[in-house]
Amino acid sequence: MATVRRYANIPRSVVILSFEGPDRYSFVGGLGVRVTELAAALGDAGFQTHFFFIGDPDKPGQDDFGKNVRLYRWCQWISKYHEGGVYDGEPGKIDDFAQSAPPYVVSEIIAPAHQRGERVLVMAEDWQVVPAVLHLDRELYEAGIRNSAIVTWNANNTYGFETIDWNALARAAHITCVSKYMKFEVALRGAQSVVIPNGIPEAIAAQHNAAAVSRLKKALRGRKALLKVGRYDPDKRWMQAVDAVAELRDAGAGVQLIMRGGKEAYGDAVLARAAAHNLSIRDVVLGESTPEQLADALAAQSDIVNLKSFLPNETLYALYGAVDAVLANSGKEPFGLVGLEVMACNGIPVCGSTGEDYARPFENAIVCDTDDPHELAAYLLQLFRDPSLAAHIQKRAAKTAQRYTWPAVFELMNTKLAYLETL
Repeated sequence: MATVRRYANIPRSVVILSFEGPDRYSFVGGLGVRVTELAAALGDAGFQTHFFFIGDPDKPGQDDFGKNVRLYRWCQWISKYHEGGVYDGEPGKIDDFAQSAPPYVVSEIIAPAHQRGERVLVMAEDWQVVPAVLHLDRELYEAGIRNSAIVTWNANNTYGFETIDWNALARAAHITCVSKYMKFEVALRGAQSVVIPNGIPEAIAAQHNAAAVSRLKKALRGRKALLKVGRYDPDKRWMQAVDAVAELRDAGAGVQLIMRGGKEAYGDAVLARAAAHNLSIRDVVLGESTPEQLADALAAQSDIVNLKSFLPNETLYALYGAVDAVLANSGKEPFGLVGLEVMACNGIPVCGSTGEDYARPFENAIVCDTDDPHELAAYLLQLFRDPSLAAHIQKRAAKTAQRYTWPAVFELMNTKLAYLETL
């Protein structure tokens, strides 16, 4: 366990408490990406990782997940009656998770570690598991082994902040957050926190298929291409993206927007806005969503390609590298994981200016300070007209991504845990 010894302040046993997880039933957005990749990275580093989440009711209650990672699918008896996914039946799941997961964690994981003279790191994620953190704290005190656990609670977003008893949470756990933006949001609630950023897998660069990128670029036939992937939500600034595409067209800079949204009703408003600009829209449904299938779909001309199929990582990462820019231009982004993934794939991200601490305007990314489509269009025109600027951003972006791989984040976590344990 040489890698574990490298991070001397992180206990060799780690518990993750989260609602989202790796099952399709549990995997909704950025939280699912974060906790799944975090668990895998901890396991790869040699940590015995116990990952509790609201799992698919039709899968085993416990399962192995790669190296050194054990999955615990919780609340399955409730999920059986709520087929809509992890957040279907959410109140009941919150209560059940809070009442049943902590006693199990204490008796089956932390107490045995205590008997071995070891400690356990508990990493709880987002507002739904705060009641479980409070219950876990009580259980540990009642068992007389509170010092055998380092309990952290991480803020990934402001959702549910109004439900949290911040004084109680601060007594029960060390509060961490994923960016300076989130640190200040936590401070507005009267609590202090330390920043430990998100990470990306080292394997992203290895999964970046140069042949697939070349195939997609050839399909675009020299057209300027933009990509936007995310939920249909006003915070994602879809309207800014659509309006900017129309402005670029009117300025003579022909561009194609490739978009993959969710099932949210706001998508209808986005497509209506595009239609109002007389932008041609082509819906595309792919079979297996391979890069080859996507390349064939992109060969036809249209202003907007509306992808209505799931994009596996192989295809998504290839797209990141093939297009001229990826529009991750959210108005409210707690961290901005997509921007780093794009950087790791030799792409150019367009970020907002909230939680993307890693983004440097025209250094390793394009950064929009407003929701004004003229701002986005102006920056993209500069990028299109100056190949040397694009090459400069790509080079610096790749170096930035290397500083945010999970092993690099663990180095920082190791140092910050040393501080937190002095409190």
